Amino acid sequence: MNWSGLENLLSGVNKYSTAFGRIWLSMVFVFRVLVFVVAAQRVWGDESKDFVCNTRQPGCTNVCYDHIFPISHIRLWALQLIFVTCPSLMVMAHVKLREGKDAKYVALHQGSHLYANPGKKRGGLWWTYLLSLVFKAGFDTSFLYILYRIYHGYDLPKLSKCSIEPCPNTVDCFISRPTEKKIFMLFMVISSALCILMCICEMIYLIGKRISKLLRIRHENERLLFAEQHELTNMAPPRSQYRKTDPTLAGSQLSLTKREKIRENSATTTL
Repeated sequence: MNWSGLENLLSGVNKYSTAFGRIWLSMVFVFRVLVFVVAAQRVWGDESKDFVCNTRQPGCTNVCYDHIFPISHIRLWALQLIFVTCPSLMVMAHVKLREGKDAKYVALHQGSHLYANPGKKRGGLWWTYLLSLVFKAGFDTSFLYILYRIYHGYDLPKLSKCSIEPCPNTVDCFISRPTEKKIFMLFMVISSALCILMCICEMIYLIGKRISKLLRIRHENERLLFAEQHELTNMAPPRSQYRKTDPTLAGSQLSLTKREKIRENSATTTL
């Protein structure tokens, strides 16, 4: 295994991931890839060699082994890891495409950039990232369902009955170290379920963050529109429009006030 190439790949994926994506990547690398490479292959390496049936009929043991183990757990988990990690390459490919477009745009427009940050999850890259999460969770869920359907649950019985031809009758078959293999199988199943949970949390985080951003932009636009509309009109009429005669003023006082105004006007006219 080329560990330097794997390290470059994981560092590129980690660079464009959110906090939940980094947790998911750590779980895949530590709890699934390393366990698969270091321990699981050794535990399951003797599954066909040490499979024993209580018969000497030629071909019966091989047929019963094929019936009980239609596909090896190791090969199924290897396919699962390949399918689960491939969607992350979609995001990296999209970012590289953006970087290429930005480099061409800079060359044609004398230094101005097409993208301020090609790795920023906006526009099409946001949808690509969300789609990659859907694929990750979907692949993990599908492989868990396949494993459940093939082996009729997440269990390895210590004794299996087999009556397929060319077996002369119903024979008893035994696998080696069933308890240890069951523990590793449950560990891989639980780690896959946790990875699915991380993908769902990351999808909720991305969608919630996008909705809150849109609501914030909408509120800001409404506030600016309200401010522009009220800058063109007076917020309140002048105070002179609110000056009215006191209704409690007596009629004699009103007539006296009128007479005083008439005298003032006549005096002014005489002068």
